[in-house]
Amino acid sequence: MSSDYSTGLVPQNANELPRFIIDELQKLKAVLDILSAGHLDKAHAEPPRPRDGDIRYADGTDWNPGSGAGIYYYNGSAWVFIG
Repeated sequence: MSSDYSTGLVPQNANELPRFIIDELQKLKAVLDILSAGHLDKAHAEPPRPRDGDIRYADGTDWNPGSGAGIYYYNGSAWVFIG
């Protein structure tokens, strides 16, 4: 499972709205569960606007911040390899 979340299309029929809301909340819960367990999706590109403290799992091929595949944090000016 991925930690990406995209909202579904809001139904036109108001009777379908309760089911839509339940489904969206379940999708959000699934994403929060894997994030709280410490999961990081493999990143294939640097984020467009990294912020101090960001953490990413670089794939090492499409995106290699310097030490190949692994986990990096952004220190405000550069990506630092941590494992």
